[in-house]
Amino acid sequence: MTAELAVELRRLEQERRTGMLRASDGVFHLAEGAIASVDCRRTVGLDRLVVEAGVATTDDWQRAASGDPGHMLGRPRLETLALLSAFDAAYFLLASPSVPEFRPAPPHWLAPICHITPRALVHECARRGDPESGPWPAELVDRAPVVPVHRVRRRRVVLTGGQAEVLAAADTRRSVTEIARDLGRTTYGCLEAVRDLTAAGLIELPVTTAAQVTTAEPVHAEPEVAVRAPARSGPLPRRAPRRSEPIPDSDGGWEPVDKDLLLRLRAALAELA
Repeated sequence: MTAELAVELRRLEQERRTGMLRASDGVFHLAEGAIASVDCRRTVGLDRLVVEAGVATTDDWQRAASGDPGHMLGRPRLETLALLSAFDAAYFLLASPSVPEFRPAPPHWLAPICHITPRALVHECARRGDPESGPWPAELVDRAPVVPVHRVRRRRVVLTGGQAEVLAAADTRRSVTEIARDLGRTTYGCLEAVRDLTAAGLIELPVTTAAQVTTAEPVHAEPEVAVRAPARSGPLPRRAPRRSEPIPDSDGGWEPVDKDLLLRLRAALAELA
């Protein structure tokens, strides 16, 4: 996680600035220091998420983006998806080295319902673990195609609905970002599914990682079949927890719980059920 971007977000919060903070291939929309929305070219836009979830139509979204949100702001699920979208984009932007550049601008139209403190954003991204760990680092999310294995060993594997969707969408051409956009899912969620499927032997290692593994192997290594673990039944193996990134925030402590936010989230979850 790049400390420079996190520190800049904290500074803008302290100064209660409103505008856009550009970093890498994305932008943070700030309203009086709070984060109202985050966009990243490598992640699925909130417009795609709300349409796929049935929260709004394409016309509704276009009217809202042009300054006429109307009744959309009163929909509980919109706030939930706005939070997911912001965390999704921030996860990849905070992992990318960049020189942030702030420009004052009017507040984003989502500011009345989405206001995330930089501390909460950084904590959530750190909780998700090191973006560069494992065979599918975050930097490959839009660069490497997701390739299903040609032959699966004879065994029974239990997949979640999300994992099954991602595996069915893997066609040797599309990247994690493209699969997420086609499915209307968050890019981070699809990346986690790809990591699980790779660990289970259902998705090939990305090309760069496979090349590194091949280079590291001795010339007279034993055939792969001789060292494979015996087949087993059951769900996908549980991932070992990835090391969380240190949080560049030394004043410590969490803000008091926002009870109104919890009530709105409960309403959104009830509507989803």
